[in-house]
Amino acid sequence: ISNKGWAVFITRWILGFLFLVRGWYKVFVMTPAVHSQKVFLDQFADSWLPEFLLQIAGYSIPFLELIGGMLLVAGFRVRETLIVFGMILIVTTYGHVLLEPFFDIAGHTFTYLVMIVFLLMAGGDDDRLSLSYFLSSRDKS
Repeated sequence: ISNKGWAVFITRWILGFLFLVRGWYKVFVMTPAVHSQKVFLDQFADSWLPEFLLQIAGYSIPFLELIGGMLLVAGFRVRETLIVFGMILIVTTYGHVLLEPFFDIAGHTFTYLVMIVFLLMAGGDDDRLSLSYFLSSRDKS
């Protein structure tokens, strides 16, 4: 395995675990209903955002994080998952900026963004420890 392959593998697993744990907590501990109410409906009640969009985001993000985290850890549909996570970052960053115009993304938002961009730019061809690589190499033989 090349150095690039190890870099992709390690980054993919760390980002996958971060989203998997966030999703697990939001689905099974907090619950999607509470997540939707507290994080979206309550905070943006006075904004221009329609309630139905807030509910869709509030209910869907926990499941997207949970499932996407599992997919990243497994190394399956990585590109698509990273694009979904990038879209989630866009939505949540917009929400933070709407609430606080000078929101500082230096925390987890920037860290996740760097990992997503790195993985997208690196590509998965060298990630020999992924389910996608295993399935593609099996199909070739």
